[in-house]
Amino acid sequence: MVRASVLSRSSLLPIYANTIRHPQCGLYALSSRNGLHQKLRVVSTTRRRIHSSSTRPSPPAEQSALAATASVSHLPTEVPGPSLPMAKSAPLSVLPLSTVLRNLATTSISSSPILLPPSLAIMNVLAHSNQPLLNPDKNPLLRWFLKKTFYAQFCAGENAAEVRRTIDSLKKIGFTGVILGYAREIVLTDAQTQKLAACEEGPVAEECVRNEIGPWAAGTLETVRLAQPGDFVALKFTGAGRQALYALKNRLPPPKHLRKAIDEICALAAERDVPLLFDAEQMTVQAGIDDWTLEYQRKYNKIPGHALIYGTYQAYLKSTAKTLAEHLAVAAKEDFTLGVKLVRGAYLGSDPRHIIHDTKADTDAAYNGIAASLICRQWGSVLKSPEEGLKFPRVSILLGSHNLESVRRARAIRDSEKADRTTELAIAQLQGMADEVSCELVYASRQRDGYVRDKGDVPKAYKYIVWGTTGECMKYLLRRAHENKDAVARTRSGRDAMWNEVKRRFRTSLGLATA
Repeated sequence: MVRASVLSRSSLLPIYANTIRHPQCGLYALSSRNGLHQKLRVVSTTRRRIHSSSTRPSPPAEQSALAATASVSHLPTEVPGPSLPMAKSAPLSVLPLSTVLRNLATTSISSSPILLPPSLAIMNVLAHSNQPLLNPDKNPLLRWFLKKTFYAQFCAGENAAEVRRTIDSLKKIGFTGVILGYAREIVLTDAQTQKLAACEEGPVAEECVRNEIGPWAAGTLETVRLAQPGDFVALKFTGAGRQALYALKNRLPPPKHLRKAIDEICALAAERDVPLLFDAEQMTVQAGIDDWTLEYQRKYNKIPGHALIYGTYQAYLKSTAKTLAEHLAVAAKEDFTLGVKLVRGAYLGSDPRHIIHDTKADTDAAYNGIAASLICRQWGSVLKSPEEGLKFPRVSILLGSHNLESVRRARAIRDSEKADRTTELAIAQLQGMADEVSCELVYASRQRDGYVRDKGDVPKAYKYIVWGTTGECMKYLLRRAHENKDAVARTRSGRDAMWNEVKRRFRTSLGLATA
């Protein structure tokens, strides 16, 4: 992926302090003076008719969260009928003990003011060093240690066999599938960044194709092949290097070599029915990404209610509701299904501050209001119709959130009478993070505690995960470490949840508690 050094970084107001960018899947987490703000951009839909969570009406926590979203006036603000019983056992009980212990160790380091700084310093050296001794792909001892710890926590594997084992293990736990991304990044030097220009011919173009577009295309194609039925593949255009970045910044069509690569990726995804998630990026290039996304949606999203190509919409931007409404209008008029991946946002550190909502509450209202309109396929006070009498088009929805209230709210709305249950809907979090959120979805799908659903869909839980060699994944792992550092409240909450799960299992083994 192209490092975002070409884009300026703006200062942030206190309410949005401690923000981390997640270039791979557009996730971010925040911690502010007023508490933790978690934002996640990846979410997933599944391959054919994937409907997330229509369970029975929501528990009290869901109802209060739902009622707090009064942003869509005519959409449901509460769910009628009895509430959905909460699990009597801990949702984390679905995880293997090895995963719980590794998660506990990772979050303990990330939340420790003593252990984290040196750990970050070491990982930063490993991620950027050119010395063979510090390259995990060339140092077997270093590679072994990382693979058993941080790599195992966040990554899928180094080869096809390892990736398939990881995906199978997640599905065995109860996850519907994964959002799979290729971890290799293309990092431009400062000189290359400053000399960005159209380079479709000559030696520079050959270098771009050989070292940037070619590896990006090969890795993405292999990722599509590794994906199983029901999985998704995340795709980031700027990972293709200088030609992609130049074209996107200037809202130009994809250069010929890049277009050929994108066409091959989309064709293989269509053949295997593996949805592609086109990631959002900084506003400097986002308009170009939107242009390319709509172009490929027109071509591939012709099956009513089933999207192969998804665009990403960041709710922290003041313009998102208007932009999404315009895209929905295009889909309605041209008769294709709009794939929508809704996230709170990922580039607070580089997008201009004035284009971002002033407070977390404003971002939450935008996110939840848009989600409600999409789930119900109704225009609302947040997501407003750009034209009088315009019919809401078919959509496929990916909700990316580490926020438990937002996830519960979406489930509650989905189960209301206002919801369109023919709409594809799925929910996802990053692998190795927010397991308490993910496992609540998984746990609900197991129909424990004597609860049997008489209507609706089983919740669909996904994990975003990357694959690649240990060395290729180092920059991704460094970002996860920084993210846990800045989202201190959430990291400590995750640590405490894992520790409580360890104690619960210990008491159960002694017969002091029920399983």
